[in-house]
Amino acid sequence: MREEKRKTPKNKWSQMFRKKWFFPAVYLTVAALLLTVVVWYQNIDNQLPGAKEDQQNGPNLHDEDAQSVLDPQEVIRMPVADEAQAEIVTKFFDYNADKKTQESGLILYNKHYYQSTGVGIGSADGESFEVLAALSGTVSEVKEDPLLGNVVILSHANEVETYYASIGEVAVKAGDQLKQGDKIGTAGKNRFLKDNGNHVHFELKKDGKRVNPETYFNQPLAKLDTVVSEEEQKPAAAQDAKKQDAKEGEDAPADEDGKDDSKDDNKDDNKEDQEKEEADPGQNEKK
Repeated sequence: MREEKRKTPKNKWSQMFRKKWFFPAVYLTVAALLLTVVVWYQNIDNQLPGAKEDQQNGPNLHDEDAQSVLDPQEVIRMPVADEAQAEIVTKFFDYNADKKTQESGLILYNKHYYQSTGVGIGSADGESFEVLAALSGTVSEVKEDPLLGNVVILSHANEVETYYASIGEVAVKAGDQLKQGDKIGTAGKNRFLKDNGNHVHFELKKDGKRVNPETYFNQPLAKLDTVVSEEEQKPAAAQDAKKQDAKEGEDAPADEDGKDDSKDDNKDDNKEDQEKEEADPGQNEKK
């Protein structure tokens, strides 16, 4: 009798397993439990205030155009970690600068002088240092130049581009998304500016035109919208020279009759006589 009682539960479970509806019922029960858990989590997410709105309005970091709207007022930084220890070893050649400043923007290479299109930045101790991104942007190109060494080019918002040359060890590759201050590489040496030792040659472009980086360091990116291009600077310098010549002509002394020497020149078309009168303004008074 005892043995029959012990076998009874096993027989009941065996009979239940053999029922056609048993396993479908188990599957449906598990599915119902999973569905209940999913609905419960969705209700919790909807109860958080502003969660859905933040997801819709938040910036899409995977969008290619997201970089251009992240921070239009980002400040342009010098591409070094410690600006206090940085030195400008080569200046940008500015057509509107004085002669002494222009001379510091000339580069002597192979017995010829070349105009610097950017600034050379070195360290006070002459040692190598980390080169950092001056602005947030995308690495558009990494290449090796026979004269300038390794070159890294970054593209930024508002048609701005930064150019880093004389890089020793490059830490980025084309397509990388960088934030301001991210490491690009280390300062190195090159053949074109070998007298500068360890340094980085840094250029800043707006709409494809180079500008003086020193003018815009620690300035908002939007200030580049008012930039004057190199092509506009050259005529401006020529116009200033013409204005200066005209001013000198107006200041020339008049003769005894109160007539300006320039009017007397109309009576004599000889160019040499005109130059003599300008060189010796008192000649008419002696006469």
